[in-house]
Amino acid sequence: MEAALLGGFMVSACGFTVLLFHPASPVAQAIPSEFVRRWLTGLAMGATAIALIYSPWGRRSGAHFNPAVTLTFFRLGKVAPRDAAGYVLAQFVGAWLGVVLSAEAVGALLAHTRVHYAATVPGPAGPAVAWAAEFAITFLLMWVILRVSNSALARFTGIAAGVLVATYITFEAPLSGMSMNPARTLASALGAHDWTALWVYFTAPPLGMLAAAEVYVRTRGPKAVFCAKLQHDGGQRCVFCEYWRERAGAGGSGREQAGAGGKPALTREGQSR
Repeated sequence: MEAALLGGFMVSACGFTVLLFHPASPVAQAIPSEFVRRWLTGLAMGATAIALIYSPWGRRSGAHFNPAVTLTFFRLGKVAPRDAAGYVLAQFVGAWLGVVLSAEAVGALLAHTRVHYAATVPGPAGPAVAWAAEFAITFLLMWVILRVSNSALARFTGIAAGVLVATYITFEAPLSGMSMNPARTLASALGAHDWTALWVYFTAPPLGMLAAAEVYVRTRGPKAVFCAKLQHDGGQRCVFCEYWRERAGAGGSGREQAGAGGKPALTREGQSR
């Protein structure tokens, strides 16, 4: 599911980049302003992220589709080691397959210099600025995810994340290409054979998210993080809650306990942990 989710995201990214930036595209020709086309791309990708997060598979897997997100929840103790490894592997494979499928569908259009396999590379300001920008936007994204998903507004976590994606593409993309995702960047780099400053996208996003998690737990306490799912409505199986129940049953330090019928217990805000 995680592979399919990120693969779908990459298909959308490649498709909308062709539609809005390829010189032969009627849409690109009709909209000369690059800012407006970037804004439309942001709307499209933000909507894609929201749709994937709230999809049946997104609700089931937790809708990470980003190794940096999985790594952060693993660091917070909310993901089993075996699940973290499986998620990360699936995300890299899924992103690559998404680009491969896009290339098969649109052919040379995706390779055009104005499209460049939707690759994320530093802007004119250089890699240092790109790194700082990626760190900042991933820090804010994870902070928002933790703040919203662990509150009474938890059901709006996916919308908040999607709005940030749209905003970042519109305003931040000229600095770093707006990746936030090592798997997403590597997949496009493999297609474009462009390894420009790849280190930026493998270091800044995970460090930004880990820093946000550290600040969050230091200010609100480690028990303030309930689950690794972005959307947890209680209607889907949760491998993360199962992990906590296994730890509790084995006498571990986990605080997750099963409620009636073997379902996760509820927090005081009424959301399923």
